[in-house]
Amino acid sequence: MNELRIKQAELEIKDLQAAVEGKEILKGINLSVKKGEIVAIMGPNGSGKSTLASIIMGNPMYEVTGGNMLFKDSDLNKLSPDERAKLGLFLSFQYPSSVPGVTISNFLRTALNQKLEKKIPISEFVALLKEKMSLLKIDESFVDRYINDGFSGGEKKRNEILQLAVLNPDIAILDETDSGTDVDALRIIANGINTVRRSSGLGVLLITHYNRILQYIKPDRVVVLMDGRIVKEGGPELADRIESEGYDWIRAESE
Repeated sequence: MNELRIKQAELEIKDLQAAVEGKEILKGINLSVKKGEIVAIMGPNGSGKSTLASIIMGNPMYEVTGGNMLFKDSDLNKLSPDERAKLGLFLSFQYPSSVPGVTISNFLRTALNQKLEKKIPISEFVALLKEKMSLLKIDESFVDRYINDGFSGGEKKRNEILQLAVLNPDIAILDETDSGTDVDALRIIANGINTVRRSSGLGVLLITHYNRILQYIKPDRVVVLMDGRIVKEGGPELADRIESEGYDWIRAESE
């Protein structure tokens, strides 16, 4: 049964250990995410959630000191960040950077062409972009703006979801997509993620502090990370209990 689960998993992380500047951050993570599955990672500040996202995508600031990560039978430790993206991984940043002078449209076309064997004709790209904007209920003028330049928190996150829809990855790692958004923006963003998932079978690793986004994006599993280790796993009800009781009861169980 375990062998079957591993074969079905798109992303398989086994005993992952990692450090930054010599300090151990991750201390043996075992986690799988299948295409079409939503796995939520919760945990207090400093537990290693964002570090895990960065390491999966190959951030050179972090050193993998043990274990491995497999995606589509490829060893991620041997691949550069752009090779991981081309293979079908996507990271939505907690704090997206602004890029004045570069329009969203030009950026998306360049990024998409990096994934494709043959460059997409402009007419086909424009049609694709309009299709995705319509799907996500985004005004067409949005893509003529410079990347995140003067954007509100909600607009930055909507830009990330548009990137997600256009680039069409197999697994998306969403690092605190709900941070810096109000209730209305959160609902729009969550609806966008759900729309992309329904249309493509996207797998999602959703990192969050709060239960509120999980009211809109229902996880198949909730995993709790503390001090660089997974200490608890359950269904959506686990997030509900964390919302009402905090993490102390999980700390007590894991001691």
